[in-house]
Amino acid sequence: MTASRQLAGIGFGLLAYGIWGFFPLYFRQLSDLAPMDVLSNRAVWACVLVAVLLTLRRQWSKVAAVCRDRSQLAMLALAALLIGSNWLVFLWAVADHQVIASSLGYFLTPLVNVLLGLVVLKERLNPLEWTSVALAVVAIGNEIVAVGSLPWVSLFLAATFGTYGLVRKQLPVDAVSGLWLETLAMLPLCAVYACWQQGNGHPVFSGHGPTTTALLIGAGALTALPLMAFAAATQRLHLVTVGMLMYINPTLQFATAVWLFGEPMQRARLLSFGLIWLGLLVFSWSAWGKLRQPA
Repeated sequence: MTASRQLAGIGFGLLAYGIWGFFPLYFRQLSDLAPMDVLSNRAVWACVLVAVLLTLRRQWSKVAAVCRDRSQLAMLALAALLIGSNWLVFLWAVADHQVIASSLGYFLTPLVNVLLGLVVLKERLNPLEWTSVALAVVAIGNEIVAVGSLPWVSLFLAATFGTYGLVRKQLPVDAVSGLWLETLAMLPLCAVYACWQQGNGHPVFSGHGPTTTALLIGAGALTALPLMAFAAATQRLHLVTVGMLMYINPTLQFATAVWLFGEPMQRARLLSFGLIWLGLLVFSWSAWGKLRQPA
């Protein structure tokens, strides 16, 4: 891996995680809408905007090449299911004032990457990585005790996004073509939902005020840009490096939840975050050591 390719990957990762980190601020403006309404609009407008980009760049031939490979289409459909469900739960968490829980989920994602590397890629964990995983397990246990239930929001977001990153890394599909096919794969489900809601007298894609409409269209652009940047980063960086950059997103979300949204932070939950941060510190030290080793 050349230095220029790695620097480009880091740049794409910073762009993606920086935008995602400010998502709660943006989507709180749409909290009056049902999460599935927002998801449907995100998918439609992202698909439209990426189609325009593909046309301007004259890259439809790349899409056609992917469509001829059934295995790649199946993997992209799986990626669409993972990222779509991740979006839906995140939107629900923002509307339900659980941004702290969502930030914990994204803090856990790098450690999910470690476990996926162990189970799927048959990578071996060193003692520091095992320590970071153990700290995450203890943190989840403390979260169960502190909240009184399984932190399903955090675990679901971590599992779906971590697995999505693994799937995209293994797909030799460029970022723009892959994103268009992913959003396209979401549209049938969104169409069924919209028809069902229309039958109940609730339009999903129309009837909004100008501000809400502009925000929904903007959500499509904000959906497309970081996902393309993330896909570009995963193709240029090791999964460990992608996981390290991931800290930017939940840190910004955590700060937004506590300092801007005023979500209560229980003292018992501070221990969960403390254990996660300690685990990430140990994990980062191990990853940094790996990066310094000669190829």
